Amino acid sequence: METATQEFLEIKDIREGVLILKNNNIRGVLMVSSTNFALKSNEEQSVIVYAYQNFLNSLDFSCQIVIQSRNINITPYLDSIKNLVDKQPNDLLKAQTSSYGEFIKELVHGDNIMTKNFYVVVPYTLTEILGVKAALSETSFFKSFSKSKDKKQQMKDEDFEKCKNQLWQRMEFLAMGLKRCGLDVIPLTTPELIELFWSVHHPSEAEVGYYPEILPELLK
Repeated sequence: METATQEFLEIKDIREGVLILKNNNIRGVLMVSSTNFALKSNEEQSVIVYAYQNFLNSLDFSCQIVIQSRNINITPYLDSIKNLVDKQPNDLLKAQTSSYGEFIKELVHGDNIMTKNFYVVVPYTLTEILGVKAALSETSFFKSFSKSKDKKQQMKDEDFEKCKNQLWQRMEFLAMGLKRCGLDVIPLTTPELIELFWSVHHPSEAEVGYYPEILPELLK
């Protein structure tokens, strides 16, 4: 008996930029820029460390930092160089541009240059809305899900809206703290989350810049 790949994933749905897990907990994902700490002056480094220390001390909830590494994809850049070569009227400049493109291609291929993306995963659970008493109750909302035969049972819209609003507040709080450290932060949208998780499970295709078309009904 064949089992669909989705059965092995913890994600049940992606809705309005929010990951809904099979246990009906939700997650938001922030993409965070990097900074070259080693090139900063001693004073700048101290400021960053102090800001990051204050950021960590201000958290009253858990979060997860994820670093994704993969071979750099320069296909679009090489394509743009090829277009410049085709449009270049000067033969000498055309030869130099073509030579530059080959140099970049060999440089990346030979040195196996990697690119890194940084993410912060922000959690929220319905128990934080219902309270600890409801979470521990034998007749609680979650017990009904654990005993439910319908594994695809959806979180109520009302509960989803409550959790989503609280999740966004956490994400905004995290974003402000990280920006004080000199980092840029953006929340991932539904299509960006779909592409992210698709690339995690299809690294070879993602490294060459291939991503499948996302159906319109999945963008809600």
